[in-house]
Amino acid sequence: MEAELMALAAAGATALVQQMATDSWSSARGRVAAFLSRRARDGAAADEETVEGELEVSRGELAEARDAGDEQVAADVESEWRTRLRRTLAADPAAAAELRSLLDELAEGAAGVREGDVHNTISGGVQYGPVVQARSVGSLNFGAAVRPGPEA
Repeated sequence: MEAELMALAAAGATALVQQMATDSWSSARGRVAAFLSRRARDGAAADEETVEGELEVSRGELAEARDAGDEQVAADVESEWRTRLRRTLAADPAAAAELRSLLDELAEGAAGVREGDVHNTISGGVQYGPVVQARSVGSLNFGAAVRPGPEA
């Protein structure tokens, strides 16, 4: 059973670190912090805000490491959370079912994020200059293209 818990902790740490780089991080952070604060090691109650703060510190370290190309620091962040999850599971093996459920939810959330289809249509005649399509645009200035005149 110990090998299974270690594998689950490793999968959890990998998923956690992957979530740190996504737009859904705030939701994932809250779920993981709630899990860890409920399942604090040594029977001590962990404040959820404290755990969220620790997760944010790790996310910052991970972002800096990736920007600098420092794979060792990135691996250290993952290792830190793998160890923490392993200790949590060792102290309370019943937490494994909750962690599996949490990982499934995170995976579903990540799979549900997909890019939408984009269909562009330009109407109103022939365009002789740049065409910009956007949801909103501030002030843009383009030089006017010379339109071909009637042939003389």
